[in-house]
Amino acid sequence: MKYVSYWHDTAPRFTGAVEGAIEGHYDVAVVGGGFTGLGAARQLAMAGAKVIVLEAETVGYGASGRNGGHLNNGLAHSYLSAKQELGKERAIALYKALDASIDTLEAIIAEEGIDCNFRRAGKLKLASKPQHFEGLAKNFEAVHAEVDPDTALLSPGDLRGEIGSPFHGAMLSKKSAMMHMGRYVVGLAEAAKRRGAIIVERATVTDISKSGGRSLLKTAKGTVTADNVLMASGAYTPPNFGYFRRRIMAVGSFIIATRPLTDQEIAATMPGNRTCVNSMNIGNYWRLSPDNRLIFGGRARFSATSDQRSDAKSGAILRESLTRIFPQLAHVEIDYCWGGLVDITKDRYPRAGFHDGLWYAMGYSGHGAQLSTHLGMTIADAILGRPDRNPVKGLEWPAVPGHFGKPWFLPFVGMYYKMLDKIQ
Repeated sequence: MKYVSYWHDTAPRFTGAVEGAIEGHYDVAVVGGGFTGLGAARQLAMAGAKVIVLEAETVGYGASGRNGGHLNNGLAHSYLSAKQELGKERAIALYKALDASIDTLEAIIAEEGIDCNFRRAGKLKLASKPQHFEGLAKNFEAVHAEVDPDTALLSPGDLRGEIGSPFHGAMLSKKSAMMHMGRYVVGLAEAAKRRGAIIVERATVTDISKSGGRSLLKTAKGTVTADNVLMASGAYTPPNFGYFRRRIMAVGSFIIATRPLTDQEIAATMPGNRTCVNSMNIGNYWRLSPDNRLIFGGRARFSATSDQRSDAKSGAILRESLTRIFPQLAHVEIDYCWGGLVDITKDRYPRAGFHDGLWYAMGYSGHGAQLSTHLGMTIADAILGRPDRNPVKGLEWPAVPGHFGKPWFLPFVGMYYKMLDKIQ
């Protein structure tokens, strides 16, 4: 078993990063070389801006290369809850932005010729308990009537041709998709470079200050100045950026991938070949990879770290969960186990905008694979002075009480949600 991301291990390396020391002045400096930052950089470069991307590790190192491979449209929250929390107008705007984000990905992949196995698969939100189906049905009625007619409510009988595990029904979101995340992020970086962006790897930003109306960015590879700075670093934001770190909880999410399944095993487990997520608070999500592995993830442990030791513990928990859902795969070997950090906000809605001289887009709360490229492009347009399409503009972003960068309270959060899963 390899303790590396399947997406990293099965994608080509990006070879277009600038080598050596850096210097000079740029229209925009982007901090973070994942989907958000690269999507923004490509958009800015296409408009003629001089842009530099400063990545602390390598392109796609963080959440962009460590996720479950889902591109799910619609809200992660219940749409009914979102209307109560955000108001109907913003809830609809955010839902439609997530829909548009998948259209954006599809268009970029086609335009740039990125070979990443993009496919409109549809998503199943599966009811783990009978009472969960009642909630899914209420949410479906509102979604289907008000914002997304490309949805369907499936009975347990309908699921027999979709999944080889007993669930109590599901909501199907037909616009949802999947792709190979590692190939996409490398392809996006290559596209941004072709358009004129400068990409620098292993260039951790250690400080940003103001000098003569410009931002001065000190990095591990030198110092540059910029008229505008976009923070696109999510859960991997350096600790010295306290405003963002107090508003984001970096939480571990963990994933395993089986060996390639046979045709018979696929027919017995995932004949529908969609992205799937169950309805538990401490839930799981899964899909088939392009080479027919079952990629299975979840919040196996409420941890703020991801290293081989932590990933191995979480992998064992995920293996147990996989076997409970698919006992027919109990004998199947696990080839990959990995983890990564998710940038979770207090209310689990993303944030994007401008604060204290810095543009930002982050806080995707485990649902950034689909939205991040689109939101990065949206903020790039705002920097360029184009019409504002930001679906979360002006949304208040309070700090997490008692949180100063390291979420010490995560074990207590985990205990709370475990209790809810037992009683709800």
